[in-house]
Amino acid sequence: MSFLNQLRSQANALQSQQGQLQANLEENTAQAEAACRSTLSYLEDLARHLNIIKPAGPKFSLDGRTPWPPMKLIDFRVDARKRMLRNREVFDYLAMGWRVVPQVGAPLGGAVSVNFPPDLQRVEARLAMGPVKHERKEQRHPEKNTLQAIEFEYITETRGNVVVTPDHEKAMLAFRVLNATGFEILNVSWPAARIITETLDDLAKLVVCEPNRFA
Repeated sequence: MSFLNQLRSQANALQSQQGQLQANLEENTAQAEAACRSTLSYLEDLARHLNIIKPAGPKFSLDGRTPWPPMKLIDFRVDARKRMLRNREVFDYLAMGWRVVPQVGAPLGGAVSVNFPPDLQRVEARLAMGPVKHERKEQRHPEKNTLQAIEFEYITETRGNVVVTPDHEKAMLAFRVLNATGFEILNVSWPAARIITETLDDLAKLVVCEPNRFA
């Protein structure tokens, strides 16, 4: 085989490989888009029902010792944004958010006091989730002026949400779930092909604090 024929053979093989990669990429993009459309439709329907039901929320506590009153989930809203990818419009992300408020009456005031760095970091992280309206105060020794503890005064109201971000190249959907089981962030990814009614039902069960296999 001449050198030119060798180059021709290499070029043909490379061209065939690139064509297959492009086909796979297009197929993965199509799967991710289909999964996003299914998820968006499901979340929109779910939000309508939950706005009527106002389901009970999980148990909340900033320090693990001082419980919040029984909470409920209200004001469910769904949003979706798009972006351009390889000259076509695709989903950038989609989300459902909600408020977490007391089951009875208006949000209440509360306070927790911490004096160890791990506890302080835990409380501050939980306050940032939502976020929770609060004020930070230092408790100092009346004579020595040494720092004895940090007190946080807060209002018993926060937020929760589900944010779904597609990976079009890998045909995956990443789910970030905030405050569905208390002050916690859950991150889990699902293949686009697995985004079926059963999977989304498990997500809905997670949101309303029922046993599920979503994670």
